[in-house]
Parts: sequence; structure tokens; C-alpha cells
Amino acid sequence: AQLVESGGGLVQPGGSLRLLCAASGFTFSRYAMSWYRQAAGKERELVASITSVGGSTDYASPVKGRFTISRDNAKNMVYLQMNSLKLEDTAVYYCTANRGSVSYWGQGTQVTVSS
Repeated sequence: AQLVESGGGLVQPGGSLRLLCAASGFTFSRYAMSWYRQAAGKERELVASITSVGGSTDYASPVKGRFTISRDNAKNMVYLQMNSLKLEDTAVYYCTANRGSVSYWGQGTQVTVSS
């Protein structure tokens, strides 16, 4: 199984980024997908989740109303649209796939919000 994130980069406060995660090597449509992030010196935290068929999403309070998670099961892709970015959104963002006790992680993509 493999998850490959992309789309990170440097953006000014108030800007937007769209993270992408390409999945392969497992039955993507059977897995719930999530985005986590880890800022320097802080614990990893859950940012957003989406169910296997995409019918339900959940967001951490700090990003609710600004971030949107979505998926395309035909393309084995999951996305995180990030709007109104803040300095505190700076972190490495990880894509994860979860089904029962099975969990896969990507290598992460850096998002830096700075003026």
C-alpha cells in the first residue's frame, strides 16, 4: 500500500492551498481517509476525516469552516482544500487510510504559512 501527498508549499496568511493524496496498492473505496498534521515541537493532530463512500466528513475545531476534505473513489484520490490559511496552520500534513485495525500513512507534505 502507498499514499503519496502533494500540493504543499509556502503561502501567505489568508491564502489557499489544495493538498492531494494518491492511493495505490489497496482497495481505496473500502477505507476511511483522514488528514493529520504535525507542527514543529507539537503532537500530531487529526485535521479532517471522510468515510469510505464520502457520505460523512468531520473536522477539527481549528479548521472547521476553512478546510474541506473530499475524495474521488474512481481516481483513488483524497483532497484537502485549505482556505483562509493562518500562521498556525504551518505543519507537515499526512494522508492516512484506515479500516478497522489497518492503517496506512503517507510521507507527508510541508505547508508553510508565512508573510
